[in-house]
Amino acid sequence: MASEAMVRLTAEDGFSFDAFEASAGDKSAGGVVILQEIFGLTDQLKSVARFFAREGFDAIVPSLMDRASPGTVVPFDQPDRGRELMMSIPTEKIVLDIAAAARKADRGRGASLVGFCLGGGLALRAASEVPLTSAVSYYGTRLGMFLDKSPKCPMLFHFGATDSHSPPELIEKVRKAIPAAEAHTYQAGHAFANDARTTYVKEAAETAHARTLVFLRKVHRK
Repeated sequence: MASEAMVRLTAEDGFSFDAFEASAGDKSAGGVVILQEIFGLTDQLKSVARFFAREGFDAIVPSLMDRASPGTVVPFDQPDRGRELMMSIPTEKIVLDIAAAARKADRGRGASLVGFCLGGGLALRAASEVPLTSAVSYYGTRLGMFLDKSPKCPMLFHFGATDSHSPPELIEKVRKAIPAAEAHTYQAGHAFANDARTTYVKEAAETAHARTLVFLRKVHRK
């Protein structure tokens, strides 16, 4: 039976933090770790977890902001505050928290990442360090910082054609650095898949989500 709950996770360095978990029930095809934007564990991300649970995946959203400010959720109109909090946390510590979430989500069926914005960039970094089935990046920020990393699992990238965080030259660099990855560009800008923001582009979001589900179902069947 499908269910949802707030849970506590503990990273390898002993740090404990919150996460939201939505279970697909007995017929789960695998686990999906949803990596946040810079705003924390928002209600919108909880809705994304529920979406994946309905589609047959156990989903978990770790509160990656807890190391800077436990329990904090930053409003969408305060991006600078969210960015300051998230940038204050060493990336290697965030990766420890992602790994803890992946272990919780796995349950013997494998775990994939689906990251948005900040989480979209972290998906590439984590894919090179954390045992994963796959990783999906939606309009990842700071991707250029992680192009020296070699992902150890299949990857899927979604980009917005007018997203200043991933201009055409960066998209081309990603394609060249990770030629085996699947990548798509949409007529949209940054955060086009966040249906709680004015940046939402319904057609692009629905197409990207459909491609993500096809990708996840394929890799989790192997």
